[in-house]
Amino acid sequence: MNQILQILKKNGEQLDAEIAAAAGLSLTETRNCISQLAAKGEVMAYHSTRFLEGQKIEGIRCRVSGFTPPSKPGRKAKAS
Repeated sequence: MNQILQILKKNGEQLDAEIAAAAGLSLTETRNCISQLAAKGEVMAYHSTRFLEGQKIEGIRCRVSGFTPPSKPGRKAKAS
């Protein structure tokens, strides 16, 4: 489960299939870990459907709860 949290902190919001590929786990193992982490309140998870080139892709999208990724270096927009 710590490996999944590290992947989400590093890469931000991801689909369960992307997490499984990055962690080297099966999809069912990944979904079980995500549901356990969501029950603890460590991640936010929701069902997602998207279409890529006419193909329907369904899965669980998740991100770390209360985690804001660091801002990118460079110039920032001025406040008006």
